[in-house]
Amino acid sequence: MKNYRASLSTYWNKPSRAGYLFLAPSILVLLFFTVIPLIGTFALSFFKINIFFTNTTFTGFDNFIRVFQDERAVRSLIHTLYFTLLETPAQIIVGLLFAVLLSKNTRFNRFCRSTFYIPVICSLTSIAIIFSMLLDPNIGAIPYVLSQLGMPIPQFFRDPTLAMPTVAFMTVWKNFGVTMTILLTSIQGISPSLYESAEMDGATKKEQFFNITLPQIVPSLGFCILTNLIGSMQVFDQVYVATGGGPQFKTETAVQYIYSRGFSAPYELGYASSLSSVLFVLVAMIAITANVYMTRKERQMK
Repeated sequence: MKNYRASLSTYWNKPSRAGYLFLAPSILVLLFFTVIPLIGTFALSFFKINIFFTNTTFTGFDNFIRVFQDERAVRSLIHTLYFTLLETPAQIIVGLLFAVLLSKNTRFNRFCRSTFYIPVICSLTSIAIIFSMLLDPNIGAIPYVLSQLGMPIPQFFRDPTLAMPTVAFMTVWKNFGVTMTILLTSIQGISPSLYESAEMDGATKKEQFFNITLPQIVPSLGFCILTNLIGSMQVFDQVYVATGGGPQFKTETAVQYIYSRGFSAPYELGYASSLSSVLFVLVAMIAITANVYMTRKERQMK
């Protein structure tokens, strides 16, 4: 036993092997809460099954065929892509703008950074409820102010045209603090000598931004774009609380439709799993494409 313990200790004593011991807890969490559920989702996609696991029938690819024949499912994917195209560029632009404006370490800038980050730590559900009240045409503060100014009152969450942009705006307002913080850290890591040399050469602030700041933060910018794309494709909470998928299903997203199929009557868990699998593949394709593009951009900047 002593020899076994000694040999085991000797084996793990090497830095190249000891690192796996520190990674083990994270790997186990990833395995049990991501990999195994993902495999289970793919497996359930081939069955007609409800959440009670009764009357199970193997259906092969029928659920996947049904996904592309289901007009509501296709529209939910289109709505998700529409939300992503609205939210991701807006959040990157707003986050980058405030990161540049607040890059100097003044007391006022530090106060603003903390203030803008507060919505990030708040519950998205509570923020959706607050926005629903603020924008309500009957009791909302913003419609009231607009009416007092003699302006028409928009039906923010009730107008099929305005509902999704309003949800996107609400999401950007909540989450841009994360993007701002990441890009701000990257900007502050740029050597001041680069800006000093540019100023000596007569470069304007605009030229400094596009020729120094932007190229230097491409890795961080790529990370923000990638994570925002993935997060936007999984939008659920704010839509579920603020609009419920309405009006006329114009804000129903893929995750919300998956939820409604799997966890409300008739509890089609197998079909919901096939929808999840399709969404997973779509998100993976977008993420890989974005990652390849940003990697090439990063190499070109070097």
